[in-house]
Amino acid sequence: MVRTKGSIILCGAFLFVAWNALLLLYLWGRPPIGRPGEGGGAEPGGKEEWGVGRERVGRVNLAEEMIRLAEEVEVQLDTQKKLLKQIESHRSAWAQQESVGKREVDSLKKVKEVVIQPPALKTPGFLLNDLNTGQQTDGKTSQKLDWTAAPSSPFKDSQEKIVNAEVTTPAPGPESIIPILVIACDRVTVRRSLDKLIQYRPSAQLYPIIVSQDCGHAETARVIGSYGDQVTHISQPDLSDIRVRPEHRKFQGYYKIARHYRWALNQVFRTFSQSTVVVVEDDLEVAPDFFEYFRALYPILRSDPSLWCVSAWNDNGRDALVDSSRSDLLYRTDFFPGLGWMLLKEMWDELEPKWPSAFWDDWMRQPEQRRNRSCIRPEISRTITFGRKGVSLGQFFDQYLRYIKLNTEFVPFTKQDLSYLLKENYDKTFIKEVYSATLVKIEDLQQGGRLRGPGPYRVKYSSRDSFKAFARSLGVMDDLKSGVPRTGYRGVVSFLHRGRRVFLAPPDGWTHYDISWS
Repeated sequence: MVRTKGSIILCGAFLFVAWNALLLLYLWGRPPIGRPGEGGGAEPGGKEEWGVGRERVGRVNLAEEMIRLAEEVEVQLDTQKKLLKQIESHRSAWAQQESVGKREVDSLKKVKEVVIQPPALKTPGFLLNDLNTGQQTDGKTSQKLDWTAAPSSPFKDSQEKIVNAEVTTPAPGPESIIPILVIACDRVTVRRSLDKLIQYRPSAQLYPIIVSQDCGHAETARVIGSYGDQVTHISQPDLSDIRVRPEHRKFQGYYKIARHYRWALNQVFRTFSQSTVVVVEDDLEVAPDFFEYFRALYPILRSDPSLWCVSAWNDNGRDALVDSSRSDLLYRTDFFPGLGWMLLKEMWDELEPKWPSAFWDDWMRQPEQRRNRSCIRPEISRTITFGRKGVSLGQFFDQYLRYIKLNTEFVPFTKQDLSYLLKENYDKTFIKEVYSATLVKIEDLQQGGRLRGPGPYRVKYSSRDSFKAFARSLGVMDDLKSGVPRTGYRGVVSFLHRGRRVFLAPPDGWTHYDISWS
């Protein structure tokens, strides 16, 4: 291939030189051309033939011809320079292509070696070392991830591509990169969130932090910028107001949040070419095992199509409602919790084309989006919110959110077998546990003296009104979104009441949610 390309270049150069030599001989050898009406004999049948006036005008024509030839030679030289530059650029491009092709072959050989000899892979094979350069290392080899970054991106362009399917769709494992996307606006208290993320982050290579800022708030931007290369700061370019219906003007903030989420997630999945992300907001503080939690659940999310997210949040996670001795407990839930959640690129590919203009979180809870899929959530939250100020004007904060318990005990989830969370394993055990629990009246729970043992106990509801009444009496959140109660799975809400496990459950044989209950 290289010899063929070299021969083409030499032939092109030879033909170029020969053509210019012939052109120069032609220009010198042809007779001078006169102008009509000047007696130069340019026109046959003119008043003066070529030989008659040659002596009188010969000197003038010779001077003009020399000037004209000089001009043409200058034009030809410019053309030569352009052609030589094109030849040189093509030769450089071919050489670069050959070099890249060689590296791709080498990469493929390395991939084959890893596939054939998996026991030899003792250290993470795909680690991101520097978000600004895309450089990664496994301690033995050095490669670059293809971020496919736009020129304006804070991630510098990577010109080398690895021909390895694991880069775009990584197999679940300890080497997978899990970026953390922090959605920020005008809270300078984003420092509290970033401090905890950086403090608990076990690896800057495996957990790059991307802070996406909307609002254009200068002081918040300075706070984010003060972290230097510990985080990557990107800014939403469109800060304009959004045209909304007159009755929705007071919801302008919700429209801007939805627009920002769409832009930021596109940056992670489209511009930075990542396969997953954990989304947090600038008013969330994370638990010590936040990263361990998502690392362990990433393979479960990827392998179970009945799941569409992993959340760090328990809507009913107040201290009195959770078992503080069981920080390892995990559940499936049909309610989208948000507030620190992981999704895959494949899910974003599905959601992005129909992303809503406002109220994105409630939109996620609609059956058209959820499609009977569930999320994983913990018994004890791995995030808490400290942001009372916001577009919701403190809604739920004073009554619920400020009392959510944050986990403080590190749980080594990656060393545990979490396959019980897979739907085919979970449902059978869950249904048996719920409907084998002792059925009691709500008065029995409230009085407490009539109950023997720690439970579990079951309280049955059969309508929207009975659910809301029982939920209020037991201290759990009573609102429903598209018919789904907060933390509910198959209609069941699990929590602790006065130290006893309680299931607020629909009748046995439940089949689906009733959207009219919203």
